[in-house]
Amino acid sequence: MHSTINLNIENFQQVILEDSKTKFVLIDFWAPNLEMCEQLSPILEHLATKYAEHLIYAKVNCEQEQQIASQFGIQSLPTVILVKDGQPVDGFAGPMMQEQIEELLEKHLPNAEDGFYEKAVNLVNQGDYQQAFTLVKQAHDLDSDRADIRMVLADCYVELGNIDQAKALLEPIKLVDQNGYFHSINGKIELAEQAAESPEIKQLQADLEQQPDNLQIKVDLAVKLHQANKIQEALDLLFSVLKKDLGFGEAKKLTLDMINAMPDGDPIKSASRRKIYSLLY
Repeated sequence: MHSTINLNIENFQQVILEDSKTKFVLIDFWAPNLEMCEQLSPILEHLATKYAEHLIYAKVNCEQEQQIASQFGIQSLPTVILVKDGQPVDGFAGPMMQEQIEELLEKHLPNAEDGFYEKAVNLVNQGDYQQAFTLVKQAHDLDSDRADIRMVLADCYVELGNIDQAKALLEPIKLVDQNGYFHSINGKIELAEQAAESPEIKQLQADLEQQPDNLQIKVDLAVKLHQANKIQEALDLLFSVLKKDLGFGEAKKLTLDMINAMPDGDPIKSASRRKIYSLLY
């Protein structure tokens, strides 16, 4: 919902100079008994409701508030002006279709993915990659082409243990967008991959080649791979154990712990939950 403000000399400074610091102000200059004004105002009211998070709808009755109309240089009615930080940034005079007005607004108003992205960046800066992942994943679902969103999501994937998904996100990013953040994420990936090549993991992999049916080696290797951020490989091993013996050692508990530790929205988490449910029930 939105509230319509009738702009006048008394509230002009508050709305135009102060409120426009936090939101855009859509000013509708109109006059009674003008057909075009009567046709346009309901459209503006509808859009003000749609974009209420970022938009204030202010109406100026030009018969009563001639000083304000004069200050903005209004020459014909209806006229609509979009104001931010006390300054006009866009507008139009005369009738206009709703779709055209929406295009005008969307050039300036923040979109949903911006909100998710900005909150995710703040959480990453605080080291809260789990919560950041959920938000930036929503931003990526809305706009999968934005390099800045892809990088934050890739960073979260690295920190949460999904190296392959992080690499897939970074791969299409063009050279012009490969900034310092991009290279720092690649550095994290290299370190994680080096950890996955530890002598202990290599020895367990060699043991498993010699004893491919040894379930305990599979569990031990899964634990080490998980510690090295190779979550998908770790879960694949544990599921192979559970398919053979659902009650084997700590396999079921380890699998559930790994799944529950992943953030909501991670496709591996969703797929793994379906697998474990199919085995348990």
